Amino acid sequence: MVFADDFFFPGLNIPGNTSNPLGSRVATVNVNQLPGLNTLCISVVRIDYAPYGLNPPHTHPRATEVLLVLEGTLYVGFVTSNPADPNKKNKLFTKYLNCGDIFVFPEGVITIANAVFGSYPSINQAVLTEAFQVEKKICKNPNMVVAHDFFFPGLNIAGNTSNPLGSMVTTVNVNQLPGLNTLGISVVRIDYAPYGLNPPHTHPRATDVLLVLEGTLYVGFVTSNPADPNKKSKLFTKYLNCGDVFVFPEGLILFLFNVGHKNAVAFAGLSSKNPEVITIANAVFGSYPSINQAVLTKAFQVEKKVIDYLQAQF
Repeated sequence: MVFADDFFFPGLNIPGNTSNPLGSRVATVNVNQLPGLNTLCISVVRIDYAPYGLNPPHTHPRATEVLLVLEGTLYVGFVTSNPADPNKKNKLFTKYLNCGDIFVFPEGVITIANAVFGSYPSINQAVLTEAFQVEKKICKNPNMVVAHDFFFPGLNIAGNTSNPLGSMVTTVNVNQLPGLNTLGISVVRIDYAPYGLNPPHTHPRATDVLLVLEGTLYVGFVTSNPADPNKKSKLFTKYLNCGDVFVFPEGLILFLFNVGHKNAVAFAGLSSKNPEVITIANAVFGSYPSINQAVLTKAFQVEKKVIDYLQAQF
């Protein structure tokens, strides 16, 4: 029952209507518009911009993005995941692009892109990191492996929640536990003071399975942008108690909030040896160098003084 039209989509030569507050328009061709894309792990978009139009900060949870500029000059960039050193800031990479230039945005990071005409096949990053050892975690000689390589102590010790958020994440990934190398899994312990928060964030390379050990948590995640521009991203939330399990899909924005009057504790398993984390507020308002304020004021549709205030917090 397959026809040539199943692999065909017309109309990307037609400019989009940029008469909106952002001055941009995205024409999407994914499996919803083009059934022949099913299982092929690729899609394409056209984005049109009015003068000074903006495609605001966003992420693609499941895809690396390859950008080709056809007309005009674009200022583009992306913000890295949270650095391992808590005293350092997320790094901002930016570039001015002209006609014919190509730029690559890694999967899951926050991008500031003013034009996209092609997505690259979404090869699972866990596969690539295992194949190329890009994290510089070279496999140990099997003859030199000892039991201690598979051991990490201390997750029984509560984290210090004396901070503005009232939470502390204790991470055990391949950096802390070398035996996780190539195994595609890691674990964290999260401690919460009363009303402590693990703020909105994403794990670019991992699904997150959460188990509550103590207390009551209000958790949730937000879906990707819907295909229909008139609809909004959907929020899924749940109250969790001791023994409850909740799954957060890979790459989506999630949060966890202790709604109880006492401390809470949870453990999570993540489907990557090094899932990384991008805390949304820190990445957008606290990167180094800072994201251009003209970009942020237009993206959030607020006055410059609001952006000044938010950036000052990070």
